[in-house]
Amino acid sequence: MSDHEPRIGYTEVADQEVRSLRVRYCRLRTAGDEPVAELEALSFTLRFGAVAIAAEGIGGVETQPEFRRQGHMSRLLRQALAGMAQRVDVAFVSNGVEGIYERFGFVGAVAEGHLVIPVRNVEQAAGDDLDAPVPGIRSGSPSDLPAMIRLYNTAHAQRPWTHVRHSGWNRLIPQATWKPGSQTLVLQPDGAAVGYAVLEGRAFGDPVGSLTVDELVAEDAAAARLLLMAIARLCWKRRLSEFTVREPADGLTGRVARQMGCTYQQRFPPSGGMMAAVLNRSSLVRKLEPELRRRAAVRQPDKVFDEALDALRRGDLFPDDKALVRLLLGHWSTEDAYAHGMSIPEAYRELCTAWFPGGGTRSLPTPYAHRLDRY
Repeated sequence: MSDHEPRIGYTEVADQEVRSLRVRYCRLRTAGDEPVAELEALSFTLRFGAVAIAAEGIGGVETQPEFRRQGHMSRLLRQALAGMAQRVDVAFVSNGVEGIYERFGFVGAVAEGHLVIPVRNVEQAAGDDLDAPVPGIRSGSPSDLPAMIRLYNTAHAQRPWTHVRHSGWNRLIPQATWKPGSQTLVLQPDGAAVGYAVLEGRAFGDPVGSLTVDELVAEDAAAARLLLMAIARLCWKRRLSEFTVREPADGLTGRVARQMGCTYQQRFPPSGGMMAAVLNRSSLVRKLEPELRRRAAVRQPDKVFDEALDALRRGDLFPDDKALVRLLLGHWSTEDAYAHGMSIPEAYRELCTAWFPGGGTRSLPTPYAHRLDRY
């Protein structure tokens, strides 16, 4: 601890709102109220499969230049996490620095991926001329947000690492002097909207050499196909041969794209990126019991299930909290745990396989972070 450390105090300012999320500002300041370091603790509701629980995420971490390399950020993170542990059972970092956050209990727990779809494939699958308009497609507006929120929450009701979007959610990029803002396409053939796509915002003057869709959500496969056709039509006008969609391969959009023919690129960073930490193991496992029962298809209390659940809650089963959060989010399967040298009692192996099947299965989709929910 440096000589001037005692003169630096820790404060929290709660109940601010930033981009549709409740924010708590955690700060270190000198006795003269000079800023030393700051971070934001953002509150949201997160899905672990079919169960949604309260969580907090760390963002906006910075230390003033004159106070760097003196241990202030470590102190700030520890005090902020201690406060978070009084409110929630799990914490996240959306863009963790490699080799840093592991010291505070975090581990990479969410994969990042995207679909690359050739325009020609969409044209061939649709059997239509891409010069022709797609029926039911129109430009979106802020008045479409309630329908978009409904569609998103329905589509991701059982997907790990998806936020439960509340009625006031709006993470779309607003129009500014040099930015046109988010472009939204809404599919509304008759009556209510049945799908939408949010295109990545560009700055005016940027070269139009690519097209990226930040999010594409549809009510059914037919709606997803029409939205992909509309995006392919935009690419056709811009003379682009392919486009990128930031959706997982095992979601509805991904399955439709796979039928057309596409490439899926996924990244599992060994450190940094989307990271998670268990703050209160026993409480977290207790809240997730309904989801664990769903995964195991256990409808009535069972002796083996109850014993295994107690062992998981105490830490006798998968004692490493970093391994536990990876298993819960589907970043790891039980087989991955074996590969990393973890042992599982014979009596619990079948149950653990059902609890933690990992990504790419129907019962537990690959964990995926939507760009519009990355705080």
